Formats: sequence, structure tokens, C-alpha cells
Amino acid sequence: MSDTILNVKRLTVHFDVDNQQIQAVNDISFQVKRGQTLGIVGESGSGKSVTSLAVMGLVPSPPGRVVNGEIWFDDGTGNPVDFCTLGETQLQQYRGGRVSMIFQEPMSSLNPVYTIGFQMVEAIRQHQAISKEEARQQAIARLKEVKLLPADAEMAATIRAELPRLDDPSLQAEVERRQQAILDRFPHELSGGQIQRVMIAMAISCNPDLLIADEPTTALDVTVQATILDLLRELRDRRGMSLIFITHDLGIIAEIADQVAVMYQGRIVEAGPVWEMFAQPQHPYTKGLLACRPQPNQRLRLLPTVSDFMAVDLAGTEVNPVAANGGQLLIGAVPVIHERVLDAEAQARFAPLTEAELTARAATLAANGPLLAVENLRVGYPVRGVFGKTQRHVMAVQDVSFQIQKGETFGLVGESGCGKTTLGRALLRLVPTMGGKIWFEGRDVLGLGSSQLRQLRRDMQIVFQDPYSSLDPRMSIGAAIAEPLKIHGVIKSRRNQRERVAYLLDRVGLPASCMNRYPHEFSGGQRQRVCIARALALNPKFIICDESVSALDVSVQAQVLNLLKELQAEFDLTYIFISHDLAVVKFMSDRIMVMNQGRVEEIGPAEQVYRQPQTPYTQALISAIPVGSLDRIQELQRDRASVA
Repeated sequence: MSDTILNVKRLTVHFDVDNQQIQAVNDISFQVKRGQTLGIVGESGSGKSVTSLAVMGLVPSPPGRVVNGEIWFDDGTGNPVDFCTLGETQLQQYRGGRVSMIFQEPMSSLNPVYTIGFQMVEAIRQHQAISKEEARQQAIARLKEVKLLPADAEMAATIRAELPRLDDPSLQAEVERRQQAILDRFPHELSGGQIQRVMIAMAISCNPDLLIADEPTTALDVTVQATILDLLRELRDRRGMSLIFITHDLGIIAEIADQVAVMYQGRIVEAGPVWEMFAQPQHPYTKGLLACRPQPNQRLRLLPTVSDFMAVDLAGTEVNPVAANGGQLLIGAVPVIHERVLDAEAQARFAPLTEAELTARAATLAANGPLLAVENLRVGYPVRGVFGKTQRHVMAVQDVSFQIQKGETFGLVGESGCGKTTLGRALLRLVPTMGGKIWFEGRDVLGLGSSQLRQLRRDMQIVFQDPYSSLDPRMSIGAAIAEPLKIHGVIKSRRNQRERVAYLLDRVGLPASCMNRYPHEFSGGQRQRVCIARALALNPKFIICDESVSALDVSVQAQVLNLLKELQAEFDLTYIFISHDLAVVKFMSDRIMVMNQGRVEEIGPAEQVYRQPQTPYTQALISAIPVGSLDRIQELQRDRASVA
């Protein structure tokens, strides 16, 4: 049996789009050892997912095609096969069985019209000649393995506590009924973390030798993310399977990988052991990815971005393979990457804030006085019964009180479902409240009439979580940014509106020439910049940023966070910054409020909440942050060695 389970040699994948040939993957080679994890990291468009699809034989054709390369897989039979030479029928013997995959979007990977039990049974029987009942029992066993279902004894103890009079046969029947109930649920009845566990259970149901996980934790809460990472590590070590883990976040790679391959524009620009990558990164792109992730143990003035560490020369000539030459790294046909060294001015921009500076800013904000005050706010969603009659309310916000000083960034953190977004929308009266008070500059927001509220909303804006769904796909971005100006009658001249739109686009780092383009023609980070420009159109005093960077690449995230800080200084803005990522919130915020199940867990200065959390819930949030440090890597390696 070979020590190498997967050996990819000189893989090249092209896509034919709009009469152009795009090199999605360009001449890459890597190996995966048995029982080890290879982390593939890079930004959107770097070729990570296309690489995984090529390994699985799932590159969509047309428009995609594998034009060159070999993908050798050794499943332990002594006869390694090249997947690139197999037909579809032969590939199906390996795909889903010996090689399995967890796709990036778990909700879109499951069929919404079938139960999870039906889909799991179907996947198991595709590769095993067993009955439906045997497949269902395997599905239940896999759901226990991923801890979506408790073990029989644990479930029986729970039921015994709830129903102490049950005899043993009835108890066993109730255990089986509850297990069956999980299988009979539909995807929309599960949370994001639960759906991801179902996908993992399906992926391991046929005991694969190699599991590919494509961005399995993107946009999940940090606590759910930590749980999924722990689960994958445990399954890998217990089953002895190999793992390819794909992500854009090197902090997560530090938590799970043994080896790392960094991809940029379809090429692997750096590869090696995970500890070596973090201790001595060689390529400027790797250095940039490591630097732009907010670190909770220090508060920087601004975050470095990838462009601060590298310059791209698009006129480069073809040099193959990757080679060092006179301080430059020459990477294939184009581009040539030049490494930049941070000068003294740049180092000052990215330096940590001192304790004296933080103390002085807190004193200034306190002297400014409150811009927004909230007292005992309550928001609930009705649960309706027959004939639409409200039976009860599910409380999303319960007796929440706080104040925000003028010019302050007030961080709002907590897991999905804790009430963060509902609270933000309630402040703008986008959802009805059930009680409490909201004051903005001394005005009772809940007591305003429609005309007064419309006037107030010029001063209060929101940047929603999903920029694509908050922009009209039929409206150009210039028209979208100008729309608030028209609605509020601020600037009536079309020429002056275009000038204002051009100015706002320039302030968020987009050229004025793009105002006639449509949302689908922009990347996620660019669309988020458009939404920020639209929020600034009316010169507001207060902006709510609702998970505005949660699904962005770390380098794009750094750019948007820096932009928000720069705009705050320029326009004297006050922010509520909502996120489930405490590292990002800490970088942005002066004070942090932690929410859990609609209630306030604690409020305090950002440094204090991070360094001295007062509640177990906050402690759990902080401990779940992927640190991405050498100390953490060494700790995980020691843990794995002790298990082995």
C-alpha cells in the first residue's frame, strides 16, 4: 500500500466563456498522504474549488475541461488509477464511495423536496448493495457519529427523565421514533450547522479513503465553525482517512491542516508543512493573507491587505516552474509578482493602538454624549394558529438597554438567532416592537409619525448582510446609489446626482465609469462597496452594518473594514457593527455588547470584553476564534501526537 493516496501532476483546467479561454487551474501538482490533511487556501477565483471538482471528475463540460494533467488515486488495492483516463461510469465506482466531497453550499447541495433520510439512504444504496432498512440504520449511525443524534443510551436517559413511567419496550420504541423523526425532517427545518453535519454524514457514509471539504465553515458562527472543525479532526483521526480542506482563511487552516498549498490565479505559489508556512512564509501573497486577518490579541489602526505585500506585473513573461530571481517570484505565464516591503509610513498605519490612545478615545466619546439610547426594548415574532390567529410570540429581543456615544463604533456580537439583526432593524423601525424606548438625538423614535420617520431615516442608514439581494438586479449601480437622493428630494438635478454618485463611488474605491454597470457584473466585495456608497448618499449620522463582511475573502474583508474606519473619520459617523466574529468586531469596535437568545450577556470596552469576559457564553465565543498562530499549531500537533 502506497503512503500517498492522491497524486495530482501538472493539472490544467480551462473554461470557455464569452469566446475567451480562462485558465482556472494552471499546471499545479500536489500530493495527499494517508491520514493527513492538505489545506488548500486562496481567495475567490484562485482555482481552489475547480481543483476539487477536477479531482472528483465534476468539472462542468461545457464550458470547463481538463486539458492536461494526471490525477492518480490509490485506494489501497495496489492498483492506483488515473481519474483523468476514466469514463463517467468508471468514475462513479470511486466518486461518493472511496472519494467523497462536502460541497461549499450545504443548503443548495440538498434537494429541498426530499427528507434528509431519503437523501442519505439514496447515497448509501448507490454504493452498497443493501436494503432500505439497513441503509436507514447506517444513516442513523452516521448522524450519531457527527453528533446530530445522541447515542442510544444518552437519548434513553433524556426520555426517561421526561417520561419516567415508560416501561423498557416503550422506552426503546420512543428512542426509535425520535431517531426516525430526524430522518423525516426536510433541509429547511435544520440550522446551517445541522445541515453541514448532514452533509458530513452523507460524505462519510461509504467509508471514503479521501474526503474533500470545500469551504465547509464559510459564514457559520464561530462556535459552530469550531464544532465542525473538531468533528472533522475527530473523524479523520478515528477513521484514518485523508482530508483536503479548502478555505480562504489561513486561521482555519492552522486549526486543521498538516500541509498547506496556497493558490493564486490558478497556480500553487507556495506549499509546505503548516508550521513552516506560519513561521516563515516565502511568497508575498501568503504574507498578505496572514497579515490581513484581524488578530484578537492586538488592536491595529488599520489592517494590511494583500496589495500591501505584493505588486502584480501583468506584462510578465512565461517562466516555468516557479522560480526565485533577483528578489522576484516568477509565476508561470503571467503575472510576475514583486514583493513589497512595508516602509515606515505603512508600518505606522498598521501599528497597534496604545493603551493611552484607547483611553483618550474613550474619554472623547464619553464627552460627545449619547447619539442613540435604547431602554427595555422588546421584539417578538407572532406564531399563528388556525385562521391566522396569533397564539403566542417568539421573543427575539428581550428587555435590551444600551447607549451609543456620538462617533462610536458599537459592536454587537452573538451567534445566529441571538437577536442581533432583529435589534438593528427595530432601531430603524423596519420591524414592529412590543415595548421599550428608542431615542435618537433626544427624539422618541417609536413615537414618530410616518413623515417624521422618513425625515429621520436620512440620518439613520443600514448596510445589509447580503449585498446582492439588497440591490435591484434590474437597476444600474449608479441608479441604485442615486435613488435615496431622488426619494428624499435632496438633489434634484440629474447632473448633480451623477456628480454625487461619482464622488461616492470614488470614496469607496470604485471608478465613476462603472456607474452604468449592473450588480451581477461586480464581485462580492465590490457590491458591498456599492451598498456602503448608497448608505452614505444622504450624509447620515448613524449606520448599522449588519454582517457586512461575513462572507468575504479575508483580504477583501480587510479592505472593507479599513474603508469603514476611514469613512467614519471623514464623515463623523457612528456605527453599530453586527457580526458573529468577535475578532472582526474587536478590531472595529470601541465597545462590545454580547447577545444570547435575545438578551444582553455583557457590555464593555472591546479590550475588556476580550481579555476579561464575564460570562461563560462570551468565553465560549472567544475560545472559538481561529487564532492562526504558531503556538496554536504546536498545541494541535501535540494533541494529535498524544492521540496517536
